[in-house]
Amino acid sequence: MRVAVVGGGISGVAIEAALEAHGCSVTRLSRSSGFDVLADDAVDRLASVRPQVIVEATGRFTTSRRRATDFFTRSTAVVGAAAERSGARHVLLSIVNCTRSEVQGYGYFAGKTAQEQAAGAAGRGATIVRSAQWFEFAAQNLERLRVGPIAFVPRMTIAPVSLAAVATVVAEVATGRRTAPVVEVAGPETTSLWAMTTALPHPGLVPVPMPIPGRTGRAFRDGALLPADDVEVVGPTFDEWLAARDR
Repeated sequence: MRVAVVGGGISGVAIEAALEAHGCSVTRLSRSSGFDVLADDAVDRLASVRPQVIVEATGRFTTSRRRATDFFTRSTAVVGAAAERSGARHVLLSIVNCTRSEVQGYGYFAGKTAQEQAAGAAGRGATIVRSAQWFEFAAQNLERLRVGPIAFVPRMTIAPVSLAAVATVVAEVATGRRTAPVVEVAGPETTSLWAMTTALPHPGLVPVPMPIPGRTGRAFRDGALLPADDVEVVGPTFDEWLAARDR
């Protein structure tokens, strides 16, 4: 099976590896490889790969609702158009509970909500794989919210999951082993972003807890990002993942 993975971040790399483990021929397209999903020729270039499945794992960190919505909806319009032209299925990577009303004050989630809506309307439609925050999110956050030697850590209650486990689920969706229109997965434990962060080595950095004000901050603290009881649990615990990573 020919699969195109759009996105060059850690999720794109993990999904590529999982797809190859499932016997797929994978082409990963990203800015690092000279592909810009927002470029004028992006639909033509993506369709020219002749994919049977396109996995959209694009990302652009921003807390601006306007910038996030613009990027994610334009990305999905391109992927949807390329999927329609090539007859490919479209699989979109998203976030558990990102569409809840109480978290729309966080621009990134508002953008992902708009992206899911665009994916449902674009071309042949899309299968959506929503995951809880990855274990890797703690280290990403340290870099994204770093100011000199200080890194701010939002107060957030989550059920984090291994990215490798999520990538395996995406591969199962892409290869037809899973057929539900929306698949949601989370990790086996409830914890906080702060607990994950302080368990990681962070030489030269001082993590500082950062309460987010207003309705969105309360939602994050009170568990708005926690999965429903029927969401599938996959992968190891955070401690098991840390132990395996440090071997």
